[in-house]
Amino acid sequence: MVLPLSETPQASLDRITLLQALAPEERANIARQCKWRHFHPGEQIIDRSSDSRDVCLIVEGRVQVVNYSLSGREITFDDVDAGGYLGELSAIDGAPRSASVIATTETLVAFMSPRLFQETVTSHPDITWAVMKRLASIVRSATGRIMDLSTLGANNRVHAELLRLAKAGLKPDNRAEIIPVPIHSDIASRVSTTRETVARVMSDLARDGLVERQGNSLLILDYQRLEEMVEDVRGD
Repeated sequence: MVLPLSETPQASLDRITLLQALAPEERANIARQCKWRHFHPGEQIIDRSSDSRDVCLIVEGRVQVVNYSLSGREITFDDVDAGGYLGELSAIDGAPRSASVIATTETLVAFMSPRLFQETVTSHPDITWAVMKRLASIVRSATGRIMDLSTLGANNRVHAELLRLAKAGLKPDNRAEIIPVPIHSDIASRVSTTRETVARVMSDLARDGLVERQGNSLLILDYQRLEEMVEDVRGD
């Protein structure tokens, strides 16, 4: 549903990390030029086959970046939370979308036109640098995933994905917390394996005392040990 700015209750871009270097009035000016839409969980925000070039600013909610093989198998690339953005590749080079984007929660998106995005980036060096750092991060992440797919077995790819998810929740006592509990099918789509394989690996880790579910979170009880399990295989 398209929302006029006057009817958007949280019509502010103050939480968007890309625009933090701007003055509040500059963010407000950009907000007035954006198209605002609300999406329900499971609703498609960007279709890979579309010719849209807007940059999506995730004001509220969470989205997932996915692609599909010719057989219909879902491949998950990333999750983007409120404050993040995506779609900059098409805004930069004018080429078609490289993936689809799906809302995973109730989500509010501000669509920034390619022209407005390009003007903002080229006129603010801090934003230019932020975009460059994000693109570098995407390349590094893609390189790491290619290496994992090429060198790790399915079990170890699941271990590596758990490490990636747990890193943000790492605590001083060598434990880490993943919130919410990752869905087996989501992990499977990220590491190119089956849901059954993920379930078996998680069961093995729980039996070995490395993971434990507590409510809506998954605890990594020995982050260093899990890290060593992955690095030992990567070093072969």
